Amino acid sequence: MGSETGEEKMKGVIPFGIALGVLVLGPLLLRHETGESGGRPEETLTIITPHNEATRYEFGRAFAEEHYEKTGRRVFVDWRTTGGTSEIARYVATQYLGSFRNYWTGTLARPWTPECAAFDDPRATGAGLEARKAFIASNAGCGIDLFFGGGSFDYMQMAAAGRLVDSGVMRRHPELFGTPGAPRASGTDTHIPSALGGEALWDPKGCWMGACMGAFGICYNMDSLARLGIAQAPVEWSDLGNPRYADELALADPTQSGSVAKAFEMIIQQQIAEAGGNPAAGWERGMRLIERIAANGRYFTDSATEVPYSVQAGDTAAGMCIDVYGRFESEAVRRADGSSRLVYVTPRGGSSTGADSIGLFRGAPHAELATEFIEFVMSQAGQKLWCFRAGTPGGPEKYTLRRLSIRPDLYEPQWKPYEADPDVDPYAQGATLVYHPAWTGSLYTVIGFAIRTAFIDPHDELKEAWNALIEAGFPPEATAAFADMSAIDYAQASGSIREALRSPNKLEQVAMARELDEHFREQYRRAEELARRGM
Repeated sequence: MGSETGEEKMKGVIPFGIALGVLVLGPLLLRHETGESGGRPEETLTIITPHNEATRYEFGRAFAEEHYEKTGRRVFVDWRTTGGTSEIARYVATQYLGSFRNYWTGTLARPWTPECAAFDDPRATGAGLEARKAFIASNAGCGIDLFFGGGSFDYMQMAAAGRLVDSGVMRRHPELFGTPGAPRASGTDTHIPSALGGEALWDPKGCWMGACMGAFGICYNMDSLARLGIAQAPVEWSDLGNPRYADELALADPTQSGSVAKAFEMIIQQQIAEAGGNPAAGWERGMRLIERIAANGRYFTDSATEVPYSVQAGDTAAGMCIDVYGRFESEAVRRADGSSRLVYVTPRGGSSTGADSIGLFRGAPHAELATEFIEFVMSQAGQKLWCFRAGTPGGPEKYTLRRLSIRPDLYEPQWKPYEADPDVDPYAQGATLVYHPAWTGSLYTVIGFAIRTAFIDPHDELKEAWNALIEAGFPPEATAAFADMSAIDYAQASGSIREALRSPNKLEQVAMARELDEHFREQYRRAEELARRGM
């Protein structure tokens, strides 16, 4: 999931031009894929997703087959792939801007003013609030039916903006959705709890729901570890900060992928927990660890899926990844004896287990068919596609997806012989990390911005300083200069940085990014100089 800095600066200077470009060219640039049950399709379902080709194939095929069996009608599943969840969110937001503006000026015959742009802001006031009320009452759409895949944060944001609406699935299936806050019952109960380890699994208003479970962790190449002489495989986030991994880590840009941003948030959450629940102390510890991990990185990719592929190919020794990508790539290179050179591990105490979700868009062109798809995904038949091995009864046809079902009943003993990961039960094991939204929830976008400006944009200077520290044996003054996080500490993150990101004047964000970029480049140059002098 190229460099965002230039793009973001351009957004700040000419946002309307960028928006217009996306409106005109976006649909042409989207990648289209299909899933249908043979013959000429009579219905179309349009889904935008960050899911990989294997997931798109299995769900498109299975839904088309079930729909044909039920109705005798063939469905064309039109998959749209623009990148990671963050890129999808930006694309969808721009589509709704154009759609609502046409509705406001055309259907309502109202003049468009700058205040109208607050139509998707739940905090809108005055004239902006009037536009928002009109949007919520409208059927303005984005030309797409469903958002399928990605963490709950992006779904919460879209639901709050009014882009996702209640599909009615939760009301029609009380056997799946319990009272918010209710614990999981024992036995064969099918109720999906509202939360697990602090992570919401579905929206009480029905605008989105978890389609499967996901965590964040480390993937590593056994052959590469042997090459480096590393006998102990990484099992904690802190292991990736070891200098032995210098230039050997594959990492992804958190500003391009909401899931990757969540993984970095997990690192900070764990450090806050280990700091006794002190957000300021834990934030600083977390940023210092991320700095060391970033310094070990060979590169930052825009695509989260590229990380495990790079690791299994031996280009890098290890990386941070979403569990599905790590497990799936491990499955793809599994040998005949059942072993695999690529191993995925959820770091000890370092990741909560959250929902990978699905939601219905406002103004969906094929809302009834979209609702049917959601019901299929949440059904036992749909959930088996996530967790069963390919070729097993009720399992996927070609690809073992290596995901975790969100339905508690699929963790019962009778299903173990068919499951790809029979020893993993997030409900029985509980979360390895309890997520506390109060610690970092309001700083989610700040985390990605801070990592981008402090570690990614000045990555060359960061690595030069890190290599100098390694060669010099980490002299104290140079090490202290390198690890100075005062420019992005908790006070700055929750104060000036967050305010700049929230400001409607995007030039403030550009100025903040430039200031932090220059600050950290100079900081790393100074740390390198001190290290060369042995100080």
